[in-house]
Amino acid sequence: MLAISISVAHHEGMKTPIAPTLLRFLCVGALLLATSACSAPAQDAAADPATPAPTQAALLEQIQSEVGNAACDSTQQCQTIAIGAKACGGPERYLAWSNKNNDGKKLKALAYAQAEASRRQQQNDGLLSTCSIITDPGASCVAGRCELQKPGLNRGSAL
Repeated sequence: MLAISISVAHHEGMKTPIAPTLLRFLCVGALLLATSACSAPAQDAAADPATPAPTQAALLEQIQSEVGNAACDSTQQCQTIAIGAKACGGPERYLAWSNKNNDGKKLKALAYAQAEASRRQQQNDGLLSTCSIITDPGASCVAGRCELQKPGLNRGSAL
């Protein structure tokens, strides 16, 4: 435990003593430091620390598996998720998925991990990208399956 001792002479004319303000500041800093150390992700005790992180390809395979056939009954069930990462920022592409039988939590975690792996790989390899912006095309239910909307389709946006 951190103990702080402050001795400050207090002048009668001072409106705000420095000691309590400084003490508050130091305590808040110590609490923030302590909570940030506690919020680090816990590692699985059974996991081998020498096991390498999954590759981008392995993560993409898991993402495809999680999406499955993206079955839908209506367009309201169709969602999109950003996949990968460009060196200049933004996703490499989007993927359509359905929330009909999937809450998306695992899918979002996998997509985040895959984007982080992509960023690390680009940084390690010193890769650059075109820096073009890829916008989310949205998704629609077509023949019982969620699909990305084709460019140029009117998605009901007002001018």
